[in-house]
Amino acid sequence: MESYRHFFPAILIGLLTIFSIAVVFSLIAATILSLTQLTEESLSLVTKIVAFITILIGGIAAGAKSKSKGLLIGATTTLVFCLITFFVQFLGFDQSFTLEQYLFHGAYIVCGAFGGMVGVNLFGGHS
Repeated sequence: MESYRHFFPAILIGLLTIFSIAVVFSLIAATILSLTQLTEESLSLVTKIVAFITILIGGIAAGAKSKSKGLLIGATTTLVFCLITFFVQFLGFDQSFTLEQYLFHGAYIVCGAFGGMVGVNLFGGHS
């Protein structure tokens, strides 16, 4: 059990990183949409790219905090994020995920797992 000592704080750091970046990007996107003639559809690709980068950074942050088991930490952090997203959408908006959303969230988990591995390898402190 000692090997999982940094498991939950690492997941929390990863989630806080993901949600912080998401809030900042949302504010920037809302400002751009309100001040220009752009539509939400015109920012669709940018939003998807930022989402993957955000998940990757969150996985890196979680892996850096845990210093081991990066694949597991990154995937678990992203899985918790996906579950939160699902519950907000399902309970708050009475809508289930579409097939496209399931595919994106599956890719998010892979991206987060990769980020966790990168975080452990960059900041793990192994000699």
